[in-house]
Amino acid sequence: MVTRRAAVASAAAVIALSACGGAHTTAAPHRPLPTVTAPPTRPALTTTTRPPYESVTAQAIVPHLLVFNHPGDAAPARVLDNPWLVDPTQPASALPQVFLVQAQRPGGWVRVLLPIRPNGSTGWVRAADVTLSPVVYKIHIALDAHRINVFDRGTVIYSGPVADGAPTTPTPTGHYYIRVLIKAADPNTVYGPYAYGLSSHSDALPTFDGGDAEIGIHGNNDASVLGQSITHGCIRIDNAEITRLATTLPLGTPVDITA
Repeated sequence: MVTRRAAVASAAAVIALSACGGAHTTAAPHRPLPTVTAPPTRPALTTTTRPPYESVTAQAIVPHLLVFNHPGDAAPARVLDNPWLVDPTQPASALPQVFLVQAQRPGGWVRVLLPIRPNGSTGWVRAADVTLSPVVYKIHIALDAHRINVFDRGTVIYSGPVADGAPTTPTPTGHYYIRVLIKAADPNTVYGPYAYGLSSHSDALPTFDGGDAEIGIHGNNDASVLGQSITHGCIRIDNAEITRLATTLPLGTPVDITA
């Protein structure tokens, strides 16, 4: 059984993610205390909710979320504390456990994508323990083209260049989701003004700067690196655009990363 509890004192490890450093930076990244910030809220999914929407998210509403390998198992495979990230100076910013829904089963079970290793891990939670919400946004990152596309109900609302992982620390491909939004204390570091932490982890690095090598999408302090493969695995994008997206994309937004 695995439990996880974090404080914002360790959010510096979260914002470190796995790819925030790199060879082509104008200044060595330093670690001012970041601020967990609240992304836009999501409406509840009801029987009257109708497409188009891209996906469904599940937000835990119990203090300890039981996650099972299979519906109906006698014991959970893990227990996740909810909220999972708490800033004692900003209690209202405590982050709940949010997941991307993979399937729903009659009888009150929901299969969710988990933010754990190995990438792509899933588990079953009780429907009574979560609130379901539709998400109309989606992110697609094409590593070969060094490009990010952000969609709203299938329409591209942003397309631009990215920097991705270097050959020795590649950005892992797969299906993920936004787990946390962090506002950098200093917008002039390698992180830029904001960082999204994803449910993804580096396959090349077991840890990074004291954290579990989470992959993120964040700004930059050197726009000339966009279009190159130079990071430890994270995705860097335009600072103005991630600032705009920080007011738009909710937690749980799906992120597809392809080779």
